[in-house]
Amino acid sequence: MSIAIPFIAFLLVGAIAAYHRLRLPVWAALTATALVACWLLGASGTATVVAAIVTAVIAVPLLLPQFRLPFITKPLLGFYTKILPPLSETERVALEAGTVGWEGQLFSGKPDWDVLHNQPRPTLSADEQAFLDGPVEELCKMIDDWQITHVDADLSPELWDFIKKNKFFGMIVPKEYGGLGFTALGNHKVIQKLASMSSVVSSTVGVPNSLGPAELLMHYGTQEQKDHYLPRLADGREVPCFGLTGPWAGSDATSIPDYGIVCMGEWNGARVVGVKLTFDKRYITLAPVATLIGLAFRMYDPEGLIGDKEDIGITLALLPRDTAGVEIGRRAMPLNSPFQNGPIRGKDVFIPLSQLIGGEAYAGKGWQMLVECLSIGRSITLPSTASGGSKFGAVVTGSYARIRKQFGLSVGRFEGVEEALARIGGNAYTISALAEASAAAVARGELPAVPSTISKYHCTELGREVARDTMDIIGGKGIILGPRNFAGRNWQAAPIMITVEGANIMTRSLMIFGQGAILCHPWVLKEMKAATLPDPDERLREFDRNLFGHIGFAISNAVRSFWFGLTSARFGKAPGDAYTRRYYRKLNRYSAALALCADTSMLLLGGKLKFKESLSGRLGDVLSNLYIASALLKRYQDEGCPVTDQPLLAWSIHNATFKIEKAFSGALRNFPIRPIGWLLWALVFPLGRRAQYPSDRLGHKVASLLMSPNEARDRLAKGVFLTPTANNPGGRIASYLQKAVLAEPVERKFLKALKQKGIEAHDFAAQLEEGVREGWITADERRQLEELRELTIDTISVDDFDPEELRAATSQIGKQDNRYAA
Repeated sequence: MSIAIPFIAFLLVGAIAAYHRLRLPVWAALTATALVACWLLGASGTATVVAAIVTAVIAVPLLLPQFRLPFITKPLLGFYTKILPPLSETERVALEAGTVGWEGQLFSGKPDWDVLHNQPRPTLSADEQAFLDGPVEELCKMIDDWQITHVDADLSPELWDFIKKNKFFGMIVPKEYGGLGFTALGNHKVIQKLASMSSVVSSTVGVPNSLGPAELLMHYGTQEQKDHYLPRLADGREVPCFGLTGPWAGSDATSIPDYGIVCMGEWNGARVVGVKLTFDKRYITLAPVATLIGLAFRMYDPEGLIGDKEDIGITLALLPRDTAGVEIGRRAMPLNSPFQNGPIRGKDVFIPLSQLIGGEAYAGKGWQMLVECLSIGRSITLPSTASGGSKFGAVVTGSYARIRKQFGLSVGRFEGVEEALARIGGNAYTISALAEASAAAVARGELPAVPSTISKYHCTELGREVARDTMDIIGGKGIILGPRNFAGRNWQAAPIMITVEGANIMTRSLMIFGQGAILCHPWVLKEMKAATLPDPDERLREFDRNLFGHIGFAISNAVRSFWFGLTSARFGKAPGDAYTRRYYRKLNRYSAALALCADTSMLLLGGKLKFKESLSGRLGDVLSNLYIASALLKRYQDEGCPVTDQPLLAWSIHNATFKIEKAFSGALRNFPIRPIGWLLWALVFPLGRRAQYPSDRLGHKVASLLMSPNEARDRLAKGVFLTPTANNPGGRIASYLQKAVLAEPVERKFLKALKQKGIEAHDFAAQLEEGVREGWITADERRQLEELRELTIDTISVDDFDPEELRAATSQIGKQDNRYAA
């Protein structure tokens, strides 16, 4: 045994040093001390000497720069340069455009939770809260979603006027230009509330405050452009749209075939240098009613009128609607969700250089401009819409499941329905936390490139799950469209959110991990930059510093991952209270495992990793759910750690950790280099997968929260429109819950009497009359049951129509030119 002791000491000290990320000299000193101690305590002298030699062989060359740089680092730099995947200009711009926030800590393998906890709690300004309580509330009362989606296929003139008059289109425009000057958080809260009533209205308001002319002008516009356009955008005199996507370039936006040729032309009676544009755009929200068009195109200068470069690159411009040659006004119909959407076309449309966003100085910088602003818009509109719809669906469906009875029992008490209710509650809680986290990041001044993709993808995917489960629970109430239906249009519109602003398949398989692995990793981007430095000596020194920092980082994560897996993350420093500390420890474990797997994948696959989309997607799922779990814990802390919210938090965290382990399992079982996959499995799952899907007992608690009046339910419902107006069937159903719960004991007593006493009347009113006469219920209880009957009828009733009411108003639908028809 004395022979093994020095080697055990060598490994143990190395593991402890790696776990705590001690520097190489500290490790060498500690190892030497441990070996001396072993020898003094009687360990084998030969074994001690061998262990000391191994330590010296590792430490001495690495501690001597004059040896390490030429004989170790330089060959590795040469190898690295060969395997370094080439970055296109598009990829380089995308990587450099965003900032790194909390997601960088998740890639570190050792998150500093104080960074998250010290972020200020998201709060609204007084003006933002007043706007929510005033104009937003008033607008929600005016919304009749059935009238919008079925009768008019558009917002009413009154809604358009109200939106413009109250500067809904100018929420992000600074006050000095006549806008409201709201933060991203204020923008999020407005969209969330509107989405609880109508996704058509939330889209109409959201797009002008997302990626488009206003956002781009604020960042890059000339002073003259800002002074002219921003006040007009703020008060609705201009309705904006932005044309990026076309038939030949959807997700591959940098390959747009739309082009502009620099030339001389006429503008306002003068001959000026400008651009002659030819373009074909589609899926452009607000295009049919837009008065100001933002346009992305590729700019060429074959005659050298503005420089010596012919292919100038992607450029952005502003086109007034009435510009000669612009074809605009036709509408698309996205899944019966009639927000204004349609194509924009033009051939040889001339504009002066002064109409380029930012002027001539920003010609060719359009992709950089778009990428820098896209993370802002992607963080707000779609996540907020998903949040509003999901929170509304959770609260209303919980009420419906309590009020609606079958076989004498609330349908929400059936275990099958209870499972769906638990998913609705947990997913709505998750979406709400994630959407607010991404909006808060923008409000803090970040450009959250990676969190924005996480938020867009997962909020819309989880929102689709909530819509599906809602439809399953409410059954016929959901599938019969009409003024009484509160869920059908959300279900129809769910695929729209999945598709727009970057298709979800692409977002998951390419963007989340592909961008995050480089941008958020503490060493990779530094190594890539160091390897391209022009000065050879500086290049070698910088690469050396980052390389060995990266090596130590990788060893540390391997040790931490194995230790946490071996102990099921029951030990280790972690924040939180007695209830949440276990969750923080789990996330520490998964952070180390993610860093380990990311490093291994990038090292062994190099440039091929970008084509391994299944692996990238699964590692992206790990990163995403780490970020989601962090957002959940931050929300819980910000709200004062309410005990009543613990079932929602626990369900959501267990769901996230289950998905993390499932994603790791898929990635490692299918790792392209099988022996490496086996080794990683041993380090990540030394005792096998442990995370479990939320239990039925936990699901029962979540479902019960949705079906009963309580503080947790009220917090979940905060920020959505639940006023029980005539045009808000969901709000009415939610308002009935308390009365229904109070009436249940009386209802049970009455039904028992009907069964046991043999009341002969079949009519409900007659039964009540007999019950009062026989003394089984009081007159007050009779009125309570009559009210319960009325609210139940309103809850479960659906609409029917005269056939003529459903006939299309025009016979031209479907008769447009189709040159490819058989």
